Amino acid sequence: MFKKITEKYRRAFAHPHFVRSFFVSSGLVLISLVINYFAAQYAVDRASGAVADIVLSNIPVFDVDYIFVFGPIIFGIWVAFLCFSNPETLPFTLKSIAIFVIVRSGFITLTHIGPFPDHAVIDGGSAILLHALSNNPNFFLFSTGADLFFSGHTGLPFMMALVFWKHHLTRIFCIATSIFFGIIVLLGHLHYSIDVAAAFFITYTIYIITIKIFRKEHEEFLSVM
Repeated sequence: MFKKITEKYRRAFAHPHFVRSFFVSSGLVLISLVINYFAAQYAVDRASGAVADIVLSNIPVFDVDYIFVFGPIIFGIWVAFLCFSNPETLPFTLKSIAIFVIVRSGFITLTHIGPFPDHAVIDGGSAILLHALSNNPNFFLFSTGADLFFSGHTGLPFMMALVFWKHHLTRIFCIATSIFFGIIVLLGHLHYSIDVAAAFFITYTIYIITIKIFRKEHEEFLSVM
């Protein structure tokens, strides 16, 4: 298996267009994360009061600390393995993630509703580990409690479902993960219901924009799926 993957990389990096596209997409992801970091900090500084929510106001708070933190990390590792075992998928997948993060950064700077009054506090064992990984856990996560609209936990797995739509099992898994994370953030009162519901519609629009902007990369992606 390792030999087969190595051969895939040798063939992929033999093409100058792939090399350029790979490094451009990697750079775009890094830029998007920096933009997201500052957008999230801005949302914290500008956060106002909370509002009533038809779902959160009628369900108790559940402790979703570990799932909220480590769920996306595990999902991210799985997506990374899927992409790095198929290097031809990397440029378009990375660009899709970057555009998603950049658009979401724009959204979280527009409206500054504060977190719901009673919500799960991410201060258990997961926070201890995050502090061990970085002096600033918000920098490590590129996320804060005030970057609410729209839900990245819900939107990014759905984005991966759209990207890998032709791969039936991957599509089903990503959609299930998106719904699961949506439920988790609601149970923890970590997102308003509108953050979760809107994520599906906005993410689909982001995907359409992405395939319009990166038409060539998308065509190459489909050719290897």
